[in-house]
Amino acid sequence: MGSAEVCGLLNRVRQPFNVNLPALAAAEAALDDVAFVTRTKEVNAEGLTQLAAGLKALGCQFIEGKANFLAAKIPQADEVFMQLQRAGVIVRPLKGYGMTGWLRLTVGTSAQNERLLNELTKLISR
Repeated sequence: MGSAEVCGLLNRVRQPFNVNLPALAAAEAALDDVAFVTRTKEVNAEGLTQLAAGLKALGCQFIEGKANFLAAKIPQADEVFMQLQRAGVIVRPLKGYGMTGWLRLTVGTSAQNERLLNELTKLISR
């Protein structure tokens, strides 16, 4: 809470996808749920495998993921990024990290990963 002016200034420098205090408390509590953490790791590993297989099928170079995302070199990455955004599929360009032509693909559910791969297939195959 704060004045519109101060909040506006803070919003300009905040990290993307930051979270509030209740969300942090929920995340901390979730870490104590062993079954949840185990299942989350399994879903993530399956998702990394799914995305890697899909990118291989498309002939795209990628960097194996060790967290909840991987980096993929995508033909016409800037245009693909914009088209994915328009389709409601959020990825991140890695140009700011010196990786022009690469996109950061975050692991989602199996259905979300499949949607991303389907959209990429349409865009890359044109």
